[in-house]
Amino acid sequence: MMRFAAALLIPALGACATSASDGTAPAMPSIGGRCDAAPAQDMVGQPATAELGADVQRRTGANAFRWLQPGQIVTMEFRDGRVNVHLDEQNKVRSINCG
Repeated sequence: MMRFAAALLIPALGACATSASDGTAPAMPSIGGRCDAAPAQDMVGQPATAELGADVQRRTGANAFRWLQPGQIVTMEFRDGRVNVHLDEQNKVRSINCG
């Protein structure tokens, strides 16, 4: 009976797997590496640009990045390899944190 249940479970778990719309694998949480927001704190107050975002990600060591607009609804799961850049109403960096 246990083998039968396991045989049903494996395909069901495979059905839960997702991929990005471009066919690439979804971003995975950091394994071993952690985000450290301290090296990017001097960027607070600067305008949000693609270059700034790339620099924040590089400096923090994060493997995932997200911009957060004022009032934006976001998921609350903690990811130690993700950096969050909070923006103000003028699209300037208000704060930078990991998670």
